[in-house]
Amino acid sequence: MGAIGILVICVSSSVCLYFLLALIRVLLKLCWTPIRMQFLMGSQGIKGPSYRSFHGSTKEILNMKKEAMSRPMDLSHDIVSRNFLQWNGPEAQMVVTEPELIKEILNNRDNAFPKPKTTEGFIKKLLGDGLVTSEGEKWAKMRKLANSAFHAESLKVSS
Repeated sequence: MGAIGILVICVSSSVCLYFLLALIRVLLKLCWTPIRMQFLMGSQGIKGPSYRSFHGSTKEILNMKKEAMSRPMDLSHDIVSRNFLQWNGPEAQMVVTEPELIKEILNNRDNAFPKPKTTEGFIKKLLGDGLVTSEGEKWAKMRKLANSAFHAESLKVSS
């Protein structure tokens, strides 16, 4: 076996190792992480449709919406009464419905709840470069301008 044989063995084993690592990474992202996330959220009392590979819980959510739309709604202000976890592919999304938690998330002084990145695509074109998509000092400046516009003393009363 010459130098070429050893080179071929090294290259082929490197390629096999690369594909094995890529397969492990894909399995972690598509299987292990979502199942672990669902278990951790379930242990804290946050339930939701179960995770399905690739499409997430989209089909279950659509079926739940169809079922909910087919029945008349109760006469109460408690439309959505709990937080739940839904799946958009392998990405978990927690739907928060409690007003106190919503206030805490919207306050977000220490950037614990970052905004999703909307630098490209139709969402950026739809929302533009406004308050919803900006962050940091630009967001603070735009929020200050928008906030002052809605104070009662700054609104003119036409008579």
